[in-house]
Amino acid sequence: MIELALTKTLNGPAGRLRLDVRVDIEDGGITALFGPSGAGKTTLLRMIAGLTDPDEGRIVVGGQVWFDSVRRIKLPPQKRSIGFVFQDYALFPNLTVRQNVGYAVGEQDSAWIDELLAIMALTPLAHRLPSTLSGGQKQRVALARAIARKPALLLLDEPLSALDADLRSQLQDDLLHLHRRLGLATLLVSHDIGEVFKLSQQILQLEGGRVMCSGTPAQVFLQQRLAGKLSLQAQVLAIRREEVVNIVSLLVGHDMIEVIALDDEVRELREGDKVSLLLKTFSPVIFKTSTDT
Repeated sequence: MIELALTKTLNGPAGRLRLDVRVDIEDGGITALFGPSGAGKTTLLRMIAGLTDPDEGRIVVGGQVWFDSVRRIKLPPQKRSIGFVFQDYALFPNLTVRQNVGYAVGEQDSAWIDELLAIMALTPLAHRLPSTLSGGQKQRVALARAIARKPALLLLDEPLSALDADLRSQLQDDLLHLHRRLGLATLLVSHDIGEVFKLSQQILQLEGGRVMCSGTPAQVFLQQRLAGKLSLQAQVLAIRREEVVNIVSLLVGHDMIEVIALDDEVRELREGDKVSLLLKTFSPVIFKTSTDT
């Protein structure tokens, strides 16, 4: 069991935010942290990893206290059994693929490094430097390095967000394979609903620094749909006026859509703004777009 009871006051572009998260997470599963930008998801990961200090609270992983403000316990990051994968890979540029993966465990565990390279399809790249790799290959190396020390907790901060859809789907499959094989407790930050459904067994939906909803992906997302409405997170790409209506171009996941908006709705909108798109779903139409072969 992973016990989190943490508070932290943050100062961001939207002003002050009081992060207050109190949850228990079952060990061995993949739990997604889902919510809008600025909700506190990455800060929560950094506090668990020991990279950011909470104002107060407690972190217990597998019965070991990593942080307790009352008892003045604060394990440094290197004493916490974690693997952390960032969005930007954070590989050592002067080390080969094999050296990057084995950095945390050393060559004394050479057989495990070989096995991990094989699992992640990195064996042919073992002696290459990160600068010669594609984005997907770099992310495989980052994942392998995070897992190499067999951590008690794997932290993933949108690790696949910069990849194209096909490569992202393949790496999601790799993550599932690794999780089934090793059973690592995992916290995943993601803005992709499809990714959350595919990978996670539990969701913590954060808004304004607090867990507003938790449960399985179906419980968190489909209950909104059953209520007759579906809320999607989107980014404003462009706003234009056509005769008597406003047309707003939105990026939803990897797709662009256009919607008609009222004057009041677009008055405060600017290109680049993050918005919530509320859709009526009483009579959805579902059709198959491809056939598996």
